[in-house]
Amino acid sequence: MTVAPLLVAFAGADAGRWRITSARTLIGPPLPAASHIAISEGTPPALPSNRTFALRGVVGNLRYTNRSERDGLAAIQAGLARPQATRAALIPIRKTPAWWALAQDERRAIFEEQSRHIGIGMAHLPAIARRLHHARELGEPFDFVTWFEYAPEDEASFEALLASLRATPEWAYIDREIDIRLART
Repeated sequence: MTVAPLLVAFAGADAGRWRITSARTLIGPPLPAASHIAISEGTPPALPSNRTFALRGVVGNLRYTNRSERDGLAAIQAGLARPQATRAALIPIRKTPAWWALAQDERRAIFEEQSRHIGIGMAHLPAIARRLHHARELGEPFDFVTWFEYAPEDEASFEALLASLRATPEWAYIDREIDIRLART
């Protein structure tokens, strides 16, 4: 199934649907401080004039999945904006030049065969919903902007998901990562 590209912007501002509860820089320089995240979809996305930062990305076709993985994800993944999912995480990451110098099949081997990225994620579905935004081709400061939503009672599962992913060989190729946690206002 082909997905029409959707441009999404996440703006750090003094108002928005999501209140920032913490912002932790894991690798690289931090983002400017903000109290909320405002999300806008469309071309061009509407951004608050008082923003301290804006991260843009495109949602489109899955790039590192094979057919059975794609079908498995579609069968159990929950959608965004579920009423009980009042917690979220915005995690922008940038991969090293060494990652992008690899051929597509080499990146796939690290991503799934070695790191089991999709398998790790599927173990935490449907409790945790996620949407990946590709940003590298837009010239953004991050390659990917990942959005997660979950209910407060699923926070331990979300933490386990992140710990598992960050312990994989894939994460040796990360040179910038920020972990922003949010609560829906």
